[in-house]
Amino acid sequence: MRRFTLATLVSILIAGPASAGDGLAGMDRLDMKLPHRGQAVAAAIWYPASGPTYRGMVGDNAVFRGTKVHIGAPIAEGRHPLVLFSHGSGGNMDNAAWLFSALAERGAMVLAVNHPGSTSGDSSPRRSVWLDERARDLSAALDALLQEAPFAAHIDRSRIVSLGFSLGGATSLGLAGMRFDRGAYRRFCDRMGDAAQDCLFFAKGAVDLAKLPDGFAADTRDTRVTAAIAIDPGFSYAAAPDSITAITMPVLLINLGFAERFAAADVGPHGSNLVARLTDVTYREIGPAHHFTFLAECKPEGAGLLAEEKDDPVCDDPAGTDRADVHRRIVEAVAAFLKL
Repeated sequence: MRRFTLATLVSILIAGPASAGDGLAGMDRLDMKLPHRGQAVAAAIWYPASGPTYRGMVGDNAVFRGTKVHIGAPIAEGRHPLVLFSHGSGGNMDNAAWLFSALAERGAMVLAVNHPGSTSGDSSPRRSVWLDERARDLSAALDALLQEAPFAAHIDRSRIVSLGFSLGGATSLGLAGMRFDRGAYRRFCDRMGDAAQDCLFFAKGAVDLAKLPDGFAADTRDTRVTAAIAIDPGFSYAAAPDSITAITMPVLLINLGFAERFAAADVGPHGSNLVARLTDVTYREIGPAHHFTFLAECKPEGAGLLAEEKDDPVCDDPAGTDRADVHRRIVEAVAAFLKL
């Protein structure tokens, strides 16, 4: 998704007036001035709505189907669990609107950001290894949201959960207390070479794995996070053993695909085996699928447009895959873990 601009991927289309009781989630845009960033970071908050405003379409573009939402709707009464979402390398928060909407309709709030340096149209291999900056994006965004009326009054502060996909999965686990070892990651890439998609990505950017920044190995634990969810997470081969055993909170790990699974994202017994090393873990395998099946449903012409642009074939699912059904099962797994 490198050549499609963020403006295209993040479009919101006004779809006309909505009727009450249609069950859509509420959503608001937030431009957050975070202390460690030189410019405002784009963010969004999704939440259960108590009534309609007007419908918008989030994430709709030439390749992907969008998700309907009520823009600026009133928030449902009560306090709701809050999910902090981190997107993958080259992704963006709006492409996971299908997940946010489903969780909000079940009673959760979701805070998502676009990570500078690793989002659509701005995905740099050199900047993507600064794992601490991604985690700080969400911690600082949480700081700001807890001061933001009227949202703060509706957050259940005892149920703040990190959730991430791919590189964002590593961010989510970092917020739970996982640290990553630079030497272990270099050895992983030396062993795997081009067979690991993340190692190939960093090699294309001439990242020197022998000189990874301090931010790669930083402690990014946010003590407000009470549980963590990681979908096809990156860097699990490099997780520092002492940090794994120190994580006692509940963790949900989801792998997409079976034989089609990305080597770098495999946390099962034939991969990093992170599932056997955590204290309180729930593990789900969902397939047929592959890594990119997590992304929003593609339009019929999506695959052809990506091929014309010589972009990543993110619409080409393995044979037998029903992307909508995979999304449904991801929602069910996450909602059950969150007790929604």
